[in-house]
Order: sequence, then C-alpha cells, then structure tokens
Amino acid sequence: MSESDEERADALFHALADRTRRDIMRRVLAGEHSVSALAAKYDMSFAAVQKHVAVLEKAGLLTKRRNGREQLASGDVTAVRSVASMLTELEQVWRGRIARIDELIAFDTATHPDQED
Repeated sequence: MSESDEERADALFHALADRTRRDIMRRVLAGEHSVSALAAKYDMSFAAVQKHVAVLEKAGLLTKRRNGREQLASGDVTAVRSVASMLTELEQVWRGRIARIDELIAFDTATHPDQED
C-alpha cells in the first residue's frame, strides 16, 4: 500500500472505530437523513453529532448536501466497500499464515510420527 492508501485506511478505520459513527453510517446507508434528524436520535448535543458526521465525511464514508437550511447526509457505498476490501485483504494474509502453520505441523508430524500431541 502507498502512503496515501495507508492514510486513507487510517481515516476510514478511525471513523468506524466509534460506536455512534457506526450507527450513523447504518442510518445514512439506509437512506438520506438530515443532520438535525440524526442528532435527535442520540443522547448528545447537536454539535457532538455534527462532529461525528464531520469525521465520517472527512473519511469519505458519507457526503453532505444542502437542501435549504438543512444539511442532508448520505452514506457512500463505494467507500464502505473499500473498507470491506481492506478487511478481506487482511483476512487473506491471516489465512495464509494459518496455512503455513498447518503445513509446518503436518511436516513435523510426518517427520516425527512417533511423537504424540
């Protein structure tokens, strides 16, 4: 991964590390919501929800548009897919390591059949 890819991954995972932001993402992926409607769903100030939305927007996970006085937020499915792709890549690395451990165990068992587990 290039440095910019690593920075993007950092921003994405930082944004998704917070429970409230993950919940906001679930809501905006299901449909467009005004920031004020989102804020009404949480036991925190409007400003706090705005900050959560800003973190998600900066990471590229959602986009905002103005409609009169309202700011409407929508989830970016492509960005979420990129997170899933990164996790799949990490899983493949992990599975490769497990496969190598299995090969070593099989080799050790084949070369030392008289040893028990």
